[in-house]
Amino acid sequence: MRDAPRSGCAINAAVEVLGDPWTLIVLRDVIFGGRRHFRDLLTRNDEGIASNVLSSRLHKLVDTGLLTRDDAARGQKATYTLTEAGIQTLPVMVALGAWGLRHRPTTPELAIRARILADSPELVAEFMDELREIHLGLARANPKRPTASERLRHAYEETVQSQTHPVDFRRFT
Repeated sequence: MRDAPRSGCAINAAVEVLGDPWTLIVLRDVIFGGRRHFRDLLTRNDEGIASNVLSSRLHKLVDTGLLTRDDAARGQKATYTLTEAGIQTLPVMVALGAWGLRHRPTTPELAIRARILADSPELVAEFMDELREIHLGLARANPKRPTASERLRHAYEETVQSQTHPVDFRRFT
């Protein structure tokens, strides 16, 4: 059910799909949090999304082709999977995070991912390859190297542990 946008403007077309804050938060949690089930998305969301809002946004993301939902049998957890279009929202998320770092108050532990990704286009590309491996079953270009998410998680853990000592973020790119 991919409705045509109200106009031919590319920005409008994107905003009609991604312009709702909850939609971006759900995508963030799938992309960065590895959350692929309704219950995980609901209970592990820092912003406190309501179940009816989450359900609505997941339907919208499936309808617009950013996620797919498997055909779980009754009583089983449905799994949501990013499509290539969903994976390609990662650079949009990185740009939003970089803007937020520059213009809004953030906390070091929650800003670390945005800071590292904003400074490393190569890491963004590697993270997209990792998402393709997880969600689409495509092999990463360099499977022997630690994954982008492992490097981001390590940077987060180091930042949390060393709140009093500055971290050299260049080591994680």
